[in-house]
Amino acid sequence: MTKLNRTLFQIFLWAAVWIILGLNQREIMHFFSENWLAYLLQAVLIIILTYQLAPKFLFKKKHLAFTFISLGALIVSAFISISIMNPHNDGRIRRQRPEMELPPPPPGEGPGRGNLHGSQQNSLPPPVLINFLMLSVSYILAIFLETFSFAQKKEEDLMLSKTENIENELKFLKSQINPHFLFNSLNNIYSLSMIDSNKAQQSILYLSDMLRYVLYECEKPMVVIEKEVTYIKDFIQLFLLKSSKKYPVETKFFIENKGIQIAPMLLIPFVENAFKHSNIEKIEEAFIKICIHSSGSTILFSVENTFRKGPKVQDAVGGIGIQNVKKRLNLLYPDKHTLVISEINSTFKVELKIETNA
Repeated sequence: MTKLNRTLFQIFLWAAVWIILGLNQREIMHFFSENWLAYLLQAVLIIILTYQLAPKFLFKKKHLAFTFISLGALIVSAFISISIMNPHNDGRIRRQRPEMELPPPPPGEGPGRGNLHGSQQNSLPPPVLINFLMLSVSYILAIFLETFSFAQKKEEDLMLSKTENIENELKFLKSQINPHFLFNSLNNIYSLSMIDSNKAQQSILYLSDMLRYVLYECEKPMVVIEKEVTYIKDFIQLFLLKSSKKYPVETKFFIENKGIQIAPMLLIPFVENAFKHSNIEKIEEAFIKICIHSSGSTILFSVENTFRKGPKVQDAVGGIGIQNVKKRLNLLYPDKHTLVISEINSTFKVELKIETNA
């Protein structure tokens, strides 16, 4: 709600309040003629608060100055509202009720001593106090609305800033991941070029598809799951072409919902990690199992592989992949993913479940 809308809302609100009060009086027009100035001062105070006092004092934490100025404005307005009108009138909002005829006072008692009628005449507060209270109520309501609006805007700005920080962090994380995959792929092609030139040509085709995905698709926040799966297939084929050996690599891809989307380069670090640490070259002692299943809005991904016993050695480049994926999952799918990484005997297993918005 804009400042103008908030101001108009309060002005019309208090107009309705004064009309309701006037309808409860016997002399409606006389009531309005006596109280129109109080309503006008209410509107003026609301406007001054909304456009001047709140942004320049209250929201800049100048609370003492804001308090003194507000009290001064309320007191001055209360006196103005009764000084311009009939100063002898006994109040803004009259209590219209029939006066009771009282019996004459007993002999010896004057009107100033123990007289019930005399005590009733002094029971109502002075007009300036009544106007001060009415102005204060509207002023406090205006302060509440302005404070609420200011807090809401601050929260929106904070959320926007947080979103921008997330986007910047995601770009930084992807900039770390992409060179890592390119580095590994070039190493594989270099090794293959010394073994078989025909397979080297095939590997170059796989690499070109991978680079196309990295350079063009990864700039998008989301890609269809098939493109991520194709990248994983190209990566596996690029590795398998390194040798004429038949590596124990088992893959199962079930893409029932081809339109489901996923953040790019999210799954491949786990696959790359499996090939790196599974000791797959020792065919009889190693294996890799990769499964991707998407249905509805759910993506199920699992990688299981053997790993070398003993201390793990991570190079400066390869050690960032898995940590980056965990950060990206927390940023992109908060409370919508489950990641379980387990080590049993000599088997390393990753199980990931993602609930997308598809």
